[in-house]
Amino acid sequence: MPKLTTIIRIVAWSLAAAIVILSVVPPGLRLDTGTTHHLEHFIVYWTTGLAFGLGYDCKHNLLALLLVVFSGSVEIMQLFVPGRHARLSDFAIDAVAACVGIFTVSLVNRMRACIFKSHECHRAQR
Repeated sequence: MPKLTTIIRIVAWSLAAAIVILSVVPPGLRLDTGTTHHLEHFIVYWTTGLAFGLGYDCKHNLLALLLVVFSGSVEIMQLFVPGRHARLSDFAIDAVAACVGIFTVSLVNRMRACIFKSHECHRAQR
């Protein structure tokens, strides 16, 4: 059975691929989730950031930068797809959401480390 990290990395790259595919298909073939446009973007990019943050546990700042570049690249690709439009607001939401996903992982990891350290200090004092 593959390691959990490998599975999470596959999920992360699959989400990135899905973003690209769904961003370059003609508008009529795009999925409609029934939520608002910006909420859709936030959720998919936040989830992608979370998956990359979990899958690649170190260098979260570099991951954040790369996902911001990825977000911009996806918007630029849409300039070349008939019927699609690149929007600065989409880029901003996508980039922020991806970074929030990554930094959510960082925050949880720091909290866990702090709790673990506190627990170890308590044990040593006994």
